[in-house]
Amino acid sequence: MPRLRSQAAKNSLLRRVRRQRLKYITVLPSLITILNGICGLAAITFASKGAGAEIGHFSYHKLQLPYFALAGYMILVAMIADVLDGRLARMSKSTSSFGGQLDSLCDIISFGVAPAFLMLQLLQHRVALAELSLSMESFLARFIWLVAAAYFSCAAIRLARFNVENEEDESAHMSFIGLPTPAAAGVIVCMVIFHQESLPELSDKSSQAYAVFDLLITYALPFVTLGVAVLMVSRIRYAHVINQYTKGKKPFAHLIRALLFLALIIWRRQEALLFIFSSFALSGFVKWFYFKFVRKTEPLLGAVAPQQVQQQ
Repeated sequence: MPRLRSQAAKNSLLRRVRRQRLKYITVLPSLITILNGICGLAAITFASKGAGAEIGHFSYHKLQLPYFALAGYMILVAMIADVLDGRLARMSKSTSSFGGQLDSLCDIISFGVAPAFLMLQLLQHRVALAELSLSMESFLARFIWLVAAAYFSCAAIRLARFNVENEEDESAHMSFIGLPTPAAAGVIVCMVIFHQESLPELSDKSSQAYAVFDLLITYALPFVTLGVAVLMVSRIRYAHVINQYTKGKKPFAHLIRALLFLALIIWRRQEALLFIFSSFALSGFVKWFYFKFVRKTEPLLGAVAPQQVQQQ
C-alpha cells in the first residue's frame, strides 16, 4: 500500500512538471536577441545572392554594396545586437535561462552558419570563375565545404560548452575560455569585406598588385577559417574587452585609446575592423604561446649562466 501511494505521488509530480509552462519573459532583450538571428538570416540570403546574381551589387538609393560585403555587415549588426541584449538583461536584472538559450540559438545562426556559408559561397564563386580542371575544381569544392563544416561544428561546440560552464555572476565574466564565436566570425567577415570593398579601391582591378592580393586573400581565407575554428574550441583565455575596459573607473589612457579606435573605424572602417578582430584573435594565442614556451625557458637560461661563469 505505501508503495502504491509513493508511485501515485511520483506520477502526480511528473504530471505537474509536464504541465509547467513558461509564463513570463523579458520582451526587449528577447526582441534584440531575435534581431541578432534575423541579421544572420539576412546575411545568408545576401551571400546566396552574391554568388548567383549577374550584378553582384546591392543598390538602394545612394547605397551600393557588393552582396558579399553586405552579408558581412549584417553579421556585424548581429554582433551589436548580441552585445546589447545581454547588457540590457543584466541592467534590468532580468537574466533567465530562456534568454540564455535563445541567445545561443541565434548565435549559432549569426556566428556559426552565416560566416561559414559566406566563406563557402565566396570561395565557390571564385573557383567557378577560375579556369581549372574538373578534378582540381572538385577537390577545391570539397575542401572548402569541409572547412565550412569544421567551422560550424567548432562554433556549435563552443556555444554548448559556454552554456554548460557559464556562471551567472557578472564578476566571473572578465575573460573567455576559447575565442568567442562573434570574434571568430568577425575575422572571417572583415576579410570578406576588405576583399570586396577596400581591395578594388586600393588598386586597379587590371593591375598586377590587385591580382596578387586577390589570390592571397582568397587562398588564405579557408586556412584562417580553420585557425579561428580551432581557437574557438581551445582552452586559450581571451579578455572580455567590454567588461575589462569599460566597467568601473579606468585610467585616462583607456579613453584616449577608445577615441583613437573610433576615429580609425570612421576613417577606414574596413581596414580598421580587420585589424581589430585579427589582433584580438591573435592576442590570446600569442600570450598562450609566450607563457607556455618562451617564459618557461627564461629561468633555465638564467640558471645555466652562473654555471658557465664558474667553469670559465
